[in-house]
Amino acid sequence: MTRHSAYAVQVVALNVHPVKSCAIRPVESATVEAAGFAGDRRWMVVDADHRLVSAREAHGLFSVVPDTAETSSEVGGLRLRAPGMADLHLDSDADGGTGRNVVPVRLHRHDLTGALVSPDADAWVSEAVGRPGLRLVRCVDPSARALNPEFSREGDHTAYADGYPVTLASTRSLARLNYWIAEGAVERGEPVPEPLPMERFRPNVVVDGDLEPFAEDTWGTVRLGDVTFRVAKPVDRCVMTTIDLDSLATGKEPIRTLARHRRWDGATWFAVQLIPDGTGEVRVGDEVEPG
Repeated sequence: MTRHSAYAVQVVALNVHPVKSCAIRPVESATVEAAGFAGDRRWMVVDADHRLVSAREAHGLFSVVPDTAETSSEVGGLRLRAPGMADLHLDSDADGGTGRNVVPVRLHRHDLTGALVSPDADAWVSEAVGRPGLRLVRCVDPSARALNPEFSREGDHTAYADGYPVTLASTRSLARLNYWIAEGAVERGEPVPEPLPMERFRPNVVVDGDLEPFAEDTWGTVRLGDVTFRVAKPVDRCVMTTIDLDSLATGKEPIRTLARHRRWDGATWFAVQLIPDGTGEVRVGDEVEPG
C-alpha cells in the first residue's frame, strides 16, 4: 500500500504501554496481534495482595519509563527507567518462563494470573514509585483472558488492558472537548486552561482528518492500514485522566466537562475500544477507513 498524507482520515500517532499505568511509549509502527499491539500492557504492578496498583493511587508510576523490543531497538526484554534510579534490565521471560511463579492477580473486577518476576524487580519498582510492597508481574498467556461477551466474540482476548485490546481516539474529538473545557471556564469566570494533551487518555491509536468530533462512536468497524478491527464500545473514563502527567497534580478536568457533555449509563465517555479481526502492521500515516 502507498502511504501518503492525502487520506481523508489517517493514523497520526501510535502508542504502546509495556507496563500498565507507566509512561506512554510512542512508536512509528505496531504489530497487531489478537491480544492487541505486541508488547502492550503485558506487565503490571500489583500490591502485596496481588491487586492492580495503577497511577490513580500511585501517581509516581507515570514517571517510570518502560521499554521493550517493540518500543526501542536497544532493548531485548524489559528496561525500566525512573528519575534518580539506575536502569533495571529484565529478560522477556524474567520469571523463568516456566509458569512456576504464576499467581492469581486482580485487575479491577477481573480475576487473572501473572508470573512474579523477581525480588529485585519488586524492590526497584517499590523504590521508584515510593510505595513499599509493590510487585511486578508478567502476563504469561493473554489468550486465557476472555472479554465481556456482550461486546466481543468467543476467542477474543487481551493481556492487562482494562477491558479490550486497543483504544482509538480522535484529535477532532479532543479539540471539541478542549473547546467545551474553555467554554466552561469562561462561563465560571475562570482563566482558560491550557488544552489537555491526548496523552491524558492513553490511546494506542490517534486518528485525524475529515471527520466530525466523536464520529468514532458510530463506527462498527475500522480498518487501519491493512488490519480491520471491530469497535466494541466507547471508553468509560475515570479520575486517572485528571492527573497532570508532568506535575502529577490532580485537577477536575476532563471529568467535569465530560460529565456535562458526554455522560450516559452512569459514566463519562471518550475514545473507543477496538478488537482486532486480523493481524499485521499498523503505521503512522496509514489510511483509516471506518465501516
